[in-house]
Parts: sequence; structure tokens; C-alpha cells
Amino acid sequence: MDIRNATQAVADHSSKPTGTLRFSCSLPGGRHLLAPFVFEYLRRYDEMKVEIVTEGRLIDIIKDGFDAGVRHADAVPQDMIAMPLGPHTRHVVVGAPSYFANRPRPIAPADLMDHECIRARHASGALYRWEFERNGEATRIDVPGSLTLDEPDMMAQSSRAGVGLAYVSEWIVADDIASGGLVEVLSDWTPSYPGYCLYYPGRRHMAASLRAFVDLA
Repeated sequence: MDIRNATQAVADHSSKPTGTLRFSCSLPGGRHLLAPFVFEYLRRYDEMKVEIVTEGRLIDIIKDGFDAGVRHADAVPQDMIAMPLGPHTRHVVVGAPSYFANRPRPIAPADLMDHECIRARHASGALYRWEFERNGEATRIDVPGSLTLDEPDMMAQSSRAGVGLAYVSEWIVADDIASGGLVEVLSDWTPSYPGYCLYYPGRRHMAASLRAFVDLA
């Protein structure tokens, strides 16, 4: 048994959470976890340490020594216990007012083929095809664009600069939409879906440190 496991074994039998709690998350999932959950957890349990490791690919959290993970609901492995970290979410298509100054706003996904879009690349290397659905009709668009990025905040930043349309999680650009800094389009084609989940193994004794976090969340 290595030092970390020995230390954690002691923490598991303590009535007060101690030790280190390790999370594997996507980058947006890590942001969801950090505030307010981790901040409040560390305030309540001042003897605890928390480590968040962000990674695009989905890993085996047991094999790689993590206590829990945070991913979109549809990416959680089936053999894990999952609990939502918040309400349903949605993706939105946004553009800056300056971008639309000389361009019509798209009213259907097919209209995007006449626009400059900020393309997204998965961690696997594949390009993301923008997904839309309305009244049971679903479509995926391989949008055109001269800029390709792999990080949502950079996509939002580029859209704010008027480079093109971005397709990102609503929470990333909610303040921009509210202030008028970005304009949302195709809203009737972007329904909500389950958001981020905290997940952890269900086939082993739960450490006191993780139990306290689950209860808080």
C-alpha cells in the first residue's frame, strides 16, 4: 500500500473528513465543481485538501486514483453512481452585434453555411458538428469557418471580438447575452439537456471525505 492509500485509509475511518479528495473533470466540469461546491467544502472541512485535474478525454477514475469525476450526464460511465450538480443546460449560438451589422441573422441551422463560424475540435482530434433539434427534427451541421479552437472560453472570446458565430454552453455567455454584448440566434433549435454530474464508484465503501462532499452537493 502506498503512502497516499495508507493516509486515505486512516481518513476513511475518521468521523471528520481528512486527507485529499481528487476529482477528474472536463475543464468546464471543473469550473462547475469549483464554485460553489469546492469552495464551500473547504470552508466547512479545513483539514481537507482537494485536487482537481482537468482533461478532455474520459478516464477510468478508479484505475487512475481519483475519488470522483465530473462530466456531462451522457458521458458518465454506466457502472458509476451519478448525481446532477445543477439544472438542465443548453448550448447557444451567439454572435457580436458588430458581426451582425452587415449580415442577416440565421433563422434555421442550414443558414449557418452562409456564415463565418468558430469551429470546435474535440480532444480526440475530430471536428464537432453543431447539433440542433426542434419538434423532433434533429440535424448536425459541419459549419464553415476560418478559426478552429478546442476551448469554449476562447470560442466565446472570439465571438465577442466579432470573428464569427460561436456554439457554446449558455452559462459561459449568459452575462454577455444579458448585457447585449452577444446576440443569441437559433434559440428555438437548441433545447436543454442534462447538465454536469458528479459520479463515483458504487461498488466500494465510500470514504468519509467523499460522503461529506456528496452530502454537500
